[in-house]
Amino acid sequence: MRVSLSDVYVKTFFLNLIRMIAMEKKCVTVHADLAPDRRIHATGGQARGLYAEAVRNMATRTKPDGGALASLVERFVTDCVKLGEETGTPIERVIDEKLAHLQEYVGGYDFATVLKAYWRGHEQGDETLKTAALRWLRGEYTTKTEARQALNVRTIIDDANVYDGLKLLAAFTRLAGYAGLVVVFDEMVNLYKLQSAQARNQNFEQILRILNDVLQGNVGGVGFVFGGTPEFLMDSRRGLYSYQALQSRLAENAFATGGLVDLSGPVLRLQSLTPEDMLVLLQNLRAVFASGDPTKYLLPDEALPAFMDHCNNRIGEAYFRTPRNTIKAFVQLLAVIEQNPGADWRQLLGATDLQPDSEAALDTQVDGGDDDLATLRI
Repeated sequence: MRVSLSDVYVKTFFLNLIRMIAMEKKCVTVHADLAPDRRIHATGGQARGLYAEAVRNMATRTKPDGGALASLVERFVTDCVKLGEETGTPIERVIDEKLAHLQEYVGGYDFATVLKAYWRGHEQGDETLKTAALRWLRGEYTTKTEARQALNVRTIIDDANVYDGLKLLAAFTRLAGYAGLVVVFDEMVNLYKLQSAQARNQNFEQILRILNDVLQGNVGGVGFVFGGTPEFLMDSRRGLYSYQALQSRLAENAFATGGLVDLSGPVLRLQSLTPEDMLVLLQNLRAVFASGDPTKYLLPDEALPAFMDHCNNRIGEAYFRTPRNTIKAFVQLLAVIEQNPGADWRQLLGATDLQPDSEAALDTQVDGGDDDLATLRI
């Protein structure tokens, strides 16, 4: 498990980069943002909602934008059909043999039943049955009665077994020919914001369970990346450090001081953007607007530091540590100049007063003035 700290844009980029690399390594990825109605542990459907959102966003190298569950199941079924035809074995027996070890998992028997139901729908051209199977795999059934009527199963993926569902999904991805499953949950700060100490601790207990399973080798073929603010990690009253078992496991390397880093531990710290980084970013944005052609740049080189000085005077140094508003303003400046060729960028800067947007202000309030963000990697 890892926690890394960085600016909001760096964190988002970092998480997306992890997903892209995972897909290039033939992994399947699922991702979702935590929210008031989506969290890791709950009793009112919020955990199931997080699972359902993550699986809807399932991505592979051939379907990087999500919605890859159906193609994953189709690939598994097609491989089973091909193997059955080659060996003269009934397809259902091939599926049973491939899924036999899944029955060792919690809910594994029904997971196998659902996949066989999908295969029957595939063979019979029954789209309703296939849709029902995918609904079950996505955790979209809210009652066992409805699932039993549609698929003849006894259980559903609900709040109590979301983590078990993810482990089953990870095992299945490997049976379908992929290297494994990477789970990315962002905005973990929503756990820090929970008012109920009991609710926070229940979520932290689930994180501890995941952490212990992964570090002790109790699960395979699955990795977790959690993203949130430093307070989510280090706050001793409401963050992960308020839960002693997690604090001891996530504590930083005491020898990694004075600029030294330890990238093998559970905590990764990504540096915030520096003014130099921001200048490079603005140069790249200018190049994108010009389609990479320097002769079509909408702003001269001297305009970029002038824009940064303008932001610094209006917003302060936060303009490069929480750069959302700065980037938005720069893109708007380029858009106006592009559509009004006679406009003078100097006059536009002088007539514009930049203010931090409400979301950036919220980030500052939540982070206590520290704009670094945390990413938990398991």
